[in-house]
Amino acid sequence: MSIIKVRDLTKSYRVYKKREGLKESVRGLFHREYSEVQAVRGIDLDVQQGEFVAFLGPNGAGKTTTLKLLSGVINPTSGTAEVMGFVPWQRKNEYRRRFALVMGQKNQLWWDLPAQESYRLHQQIYGVPADRFKETLDELTDLLDVGRLLSQPVRELSLGERMKMELIAALLHSPDVLFLDEPTIGLDVIAQHNIQKFLRYYQEKRKITILLTSHYMKDVAALCKRVVIIARGQIEYDGSLSGIIDKFSGDKIITLQLPDGHRPSMAAFGEVLDENWPKVRIRVKRADVPKVLTETLRDHPIEDVVVEDPPLEDVIADLFRESSEKHEASTMS
Repeated sequence: MSIIKVRDLTKSYRVYKKREGLKESVRGLFHREYSEVQAVRGIDLDVQQGEFVAFLGPNGAGKTTTLKLLSGVINPTSGTAEVMGFVPWQRKNEYRRRFALVMGQKNQLWWDLPAQESYRLHQQIYGVPADRFKETLDELTDLLDVGRLLSQPVRELSLGERMKMELIAALLHSPDVLFLDEPTIGLDVIAQHNIQKFLRYYQEKRKITILLTSHYMKDVAALCKRVVIIARGQIEYDGSLSGIIDKFSGDKIITLQLPDGHRPSMAAFGEVLDENWPKVRIRVKRADVPKVLTETLRDHPIEDVVVEDPPLEDVIADLFRESSEKHEASTMS
């Protein structure tokens, strides 16, 4: 059953075009010029109940705008969306009690107060019964190992500790849908791992629906089976994580290990990525792999060979770069 249904959703903004120079600035006071920016361009999306979906894209692709639309923070220019049967931008209280939005660069907790004070306010806002509030808070603080920090002012917490507190605040009312916008941004490797571990466990236990945006592919690989890629406000891909490489990468990485002292040039076989003798890594077209392997094994004393897909981060980075270049070309033409 689809818990999120999006059809032809569009969001555009009028942006004031400020010109350089005093004369043009004065002129702009009386004759303003605007340009239209399309943040979201008619996307269609269905998310099933209990799915954990990664929503990826370069900066400015429309990810955060889409999450804001689905959480009712902003209104669309056109199109429709339903989350659990509610139209988000109608902002009904029944809907607000059933979803949560966590933005990694925004704080929902009072900065100078202990987190537990903000949690009590959340309890009143969402009307959570006292017994259920205590049970949920105890469970979450135990899972995230932050019970000792509840009475400490939020401003004194580390970035990773604050994010744990933000997650607790978002989950205190036991939402059915959770929107996560860059939850691990700026965190160190250990903090990222702890957040990933918690989210994976909590989602599997509660079967809630989560839509995640992140620039860290380790977040995506650890948590999500399905990936939606948005670029220039449009969905470019919707499928499995492994399918991204199959669709967007036509290359393979071949690692060759040669005997000590044997250092031939491998440039003729493909793009040499690095030479860490006795190993060398080269990038070749998928279709050329059999030919390259045949020729290298014939012409050189190879001790070991490994053929693998390029790293997911590289494939997605190339996809984002290509999308940005197309966008710049279209705006200049």
